[in-house]
Amino acid sequence: MERYDLSGKVALVTGGARGIGLATAQALIARGASVVIVDLEACAPARAAAQVHDSRALGLVGDVTDRGAMQRVVAAAVERFGGLDVVVANAGIASRVATFRATPTETFERVLDVNLMGVCRTVDAALPEIIRRRGHVVVVSSIYAFTNGIGTVAYAMSKAAVEQFGRALRAELLQHGAGASVAYFGFVDTDMIHRAIDADPLANAMLGALPRPLRKRVAPAVAGEAIVTGIERRLPRIIRPRRWTVMSVLRGILNPLTDARIERDENTQRILREIDGRAEGDQPTAA
Repeated sequence: MERYDLSGKVALVTGGARGIGLATAQALIARGASVVIVDLEACAPARAAAQVHDSRALGLVGDVTDRGAMQRVVAAAVERFGGLDVVVANAGIASRVATFRATPTETFERVLDVNLMGVCRTVDAALPEIIRRRGHVVVVSSIYAFTNGIGTVAYAMSKAAVEQFGRALRAELLQHGAGASVAYFGFVDTDMIHRAIDADPLANAMLGALPRPLRKRVAPAVAGEAIVTGIERRLPRIIRPRRWTVMSVLRGILNPLTDARIERDENTQRILREIDGRAEGDQPTAA
């Protein structure tokens, strides 16, 4: 596909009031696009929109788990700006590190509902406009789409499913002159990471098993810029930090090796025994 000029286009970003979403909105504004920032918290989208631009940004409250709410958000975007060209399905949550056995059913299903079905509902609501205007879709996955999800099974499942959704969507949209990208992020320095990992000694201990280069964090601005560059280039895959690209390409070889290492490594098994003990406690989620 030829380069996609974002000047004058209209984009919708879910989870847009902070972190990767806010950084993406800022990068879109810098390219000359108008942006609709969608988030769940009552005043957060309006504050973020005012921060991003005084006339080309609109903040709307919307819950990605509510299909009707997402349809209303898209309708409001079209009414305000005359159409919709780009959708970035970024909203997501994570739960505290725990084994599948130790994760309450309600928490498990909530993560899947937001991270997977929320993405599908967002895209579904926006798709008629995206097709009509030959636009572009970005679905936000994770490096957990191709690495072992121990301790965060629901999150890893949701992100692996989002990857498959985005890959198929790209091929299906080609006939309409529209495009789609899957964004895979490692560890981005966001509030969600601070709450889900930094505030949890066991989560930190589990990450300690990763090679140091793979634990490197990037700023939200790096992720947001990568998403917008990916839209402009109509890329199939957007991966940051870039060093995870090798892991993605070689997953068929590396995954059996890393799985076997997890099974044999006593330190990893010790940590798994500890997080399995969380079955009796609450499992808060972080956005």
